[in-house]
Amino acid sequence: MACQNTAIEYPNGYVSNPNYYDEMMSSEGCRESYQHVSSWLQHSPLESLLFKKQEADLRFRQQGITFTVYGEETGTERLIPFDMIPRIISADEWAIMSKGCEQRVQALNAFLHDIYHEQLILKAGIIPPEQILGNEHYQAAMQGLDLPHNIYAHIAGIDLIRHSDGTYYVLEDNLRTPSGVSYMLENRKMTERLFPELLAQHKVEPVAQYPDYLKTTLLEAANKQAVNIAVLTPGRFNSAFFEHAFLARSMGVNLVGGSDLVVNDDVVYMKTISGLQKVDVIYRRLDDAFIDPLAFNPQSMLGVAGLMSAYRAGNVVLANAVGTGVADDKSVYPFVPDMIRFYLNQDPILQNVPTFQCRKPDELSYVLANLSELVVKETQGSGGYGMLIGPAATQAEIEEFRAKLTAHPAAYIAQPTLALSTCPTFVAAGIAPRHIDLRPFVLSGKTTRLVAGGLTRVALKSGSLVVNSSQGGGTKDTWVLAE
Repeated sequence: MACQNTAIEYPNGYVSNPNYYDEMMSSEGCRESYQHVSSWLQHSPLESLLFKKQEADLRFRQQGITFTVYGEETGTERLIPFDMIPRIISADEWAIMSKGCEQRVQALNAFLHDIYHEQLILKAGIIPPEQILGNEHYQAAMQGLDLPHNIYAHIAGIDLIRHSDGTYYVLEDNLRTPSGVSYMLENRKMTERLFPELLAQHKVEPVAQYPDYLKTTLLEAANKQAVNIAVLTPGRFNSAFFEHAFLARSMGVNLVGGSDLVVNDDVVYMKTISGLQKVDVIYRRLDDAFIDPLAFNPQSMLGVAGLMSAYRAGNVVLANAVGTGVADDKSVYPFVPDMIRFYLNQDPILQNVPTFQCRKPDELSYVLANLSELVVKETQGSGGYGMLIGPAATQAEIEEFRAKLTAHPAAYIAQPTLALSTCPTFVAAGIAPRHIDLRPFVLSGKTTRLVAGGLTRVALKSGSLVVNSSQGGGTKDTWVLAE
């Protein structure tokens, strides 16, 4: 039985909202890529889906697939909600999205190399120098330092959303310590376990090769034959610790904390029961400020004293490189299309969301006059924190942000409230549309590598546009169909 028109309810209660682009439904009925999923939903009793959800939750909990929420009195460890209904992307759509992500990361790496060397884009007047050189993530210690293949962001997560017109937009770039790939991999394993017949009805591109791609990328970064890799974690209380351990295990490399490493004569060693073992590449999952108390925050107990000295001497590779944060600052985001034109001499494949820079007086005036219609973000914010979603905010919240913007305008950007696409999602009331985004992961080495798809995040609260797990969001398996 094919999908029905949006005006007609499914037997299981699903009705898409015509005000948003629905991944399964169009105004003319079911989209071709969702035909099998539609039939499966119509013939799956809600009781059986609930049973499958409980099984998934149990298995995730048994495997320790959790994330940490800071500052919660009820406990920090939470199970990240997994929605069983897949998000499907056609081969043609993915071809455009993947090329757009590759293009974007290539330009961002060129930008990072440039601002720590010739600074041509600043001299050309395309980006105000003070916006880069005065950025808190700009690291003077990186000035003039040459990196293998000129790669700074070896691992990048590019957040995409689909607007009501069906067009994909880049919402933000994540170049410091992008997370979520472990959930992408575990979600696929769970789908294979729960619904093998449904998966078999589709030709879905694999994602299981990601750890191999990541390890190859890290090996290439070292630019040498014999390489010892370590994943550096802040520890088990970090929100993404499960992922740190998961990726180290999947690559067959060591997971270490700062206390497990030592620097002697500008060489990094790992402490083992057999003595010190040289480390060539560190996939670090902690921010710049904490990696070396001698170079950055002297109070840090998480990093390795002397690590920056070893790095500048070329004796260890850090992935991602120190200083990449300046390229994913939300105040720098509006300039990425200009970077693509400047460094690659190409037109952007993927478009930015229109963005108001509150540091500019005329744009600040517009934002202050239209706070109830805009989304306001901290330039250094992440995880869904430090945001104002104007249409959903109270007057008190709007006035609070008005005061923040007036006091520190350069710390904020604003964007129109986009209509994120929706996807069928299993919730307490049944099957309902919920807003989603997508984070493909781009690996940059001698070549660029992506697995097909990425992490689809879903806002489980009705009407919510915030997909972050720390704000009540969940995840879905992402299926890219083979041609």
